Amino acid sequence: MKKIIYIALIALGIGCETAIQPELKEAEEILVIDAWLTQKMERQKVMVSRSQPYFDNSYPSLTPGAQVTVEDLNTGVVYNFQEGADAYYWDPADAPLGEVGHTYKLEVTYGGETFEALSTLGRVPEVDTILYKYNSKDFNILESYYSAEFVAVDLVGPGDAYWIKAWKNGNYLSKPSEINIAFDAGLSPSQSVDGEVFHQVIRRDFVNPLDPLPDRKNYYHPPYKIGDSLYVEIHSIDPVAFEYLTGVILQTNRPGGFSELFATPLANVMTNVKSTNENSNTSVAGFFNMSAVSSGGGRITREIADEAKADAGK
Repeated sequence: MKKIIYIALIALGIGCETAIQPELKEAEEILVIDAWLTQKMERQKVMVSRSQPYFDNSYPSLTPGAQVTVEDLNTGVVYNFQEGADAYYWDPADAPLGEVGHTYKLEVTYGGETFEALSTLGRVPEVDTILYKYNSKDFNILESYYSAEFVAVDLVGPGDAYWIKAWKNGNYLSKPSEINIAFDAGLSPSQSVDGEVFHQVIRRDFVNPLDPLPDRKNYYHPPYKIGDSLYVEIHSIDPVAFEYLTGVILQTNRPGGFSELFATPLANVMTNVKSTNENSNTSVAGFFNMSAVSSGGGRITREIADEAKADAGK
């Protein structure tokens, strides 16, 4: 399949337009192993699939016939995952998967080759509360509106990493620009912010979705109105997972335009999944992480909205 790319060059008032029809070579097929497991009392899934051609927009299908296990290296307990229709799964019965502070090994055997990855299950702070703030209309939102934030305090002691996930009215905020990660209470390991309330950008900016108005460029719907709700989960992640997600953000959250000419080139994101065969020729991608999870949510009622509006007027 061919893709037509139009490049417009404008210089000294003279414009030219060139049509390019590149022939894309078939990319090397990659084994993809994604295992983001949590302590939530729900089905845990490991996805094993193969990479797809560039123009194939279908959802990746499960690669059958693999053997998938997760081992607690502190206790020796092994969790065996069963093959399902869309993933390999393990269902909790009386207790969740994993203990905080323990290290786990994912093992996937497929095609006569074994792949492994390690992850330590980190601790996670509680979500204290959900707050709403009244805002007057501004240059991007043409009516008064409410914004939301969650309140949580990083646990004392450096080196904790988190992935904060948010849902508005039950809909997961899944855009690349809404991937919200924290290192301790700050935005990166270079920020020494430990044991404090999460940075304002983390607790506010990523949980207030800005959906564009269909007929007004650069203008947005109000993030929240009376009756809307916000639900937040904080997932502990391995510091290596923080590095992985940072790479995902850099590769996917690219706005386009002229500035992309000077952007970092696209590259494969790192993985912590490796073959046990040092001479393996199998290319592998994906990631394994174990998470503890805390959560909290709240709906903006008329009473909460009136209180927020009164506070804004003080």
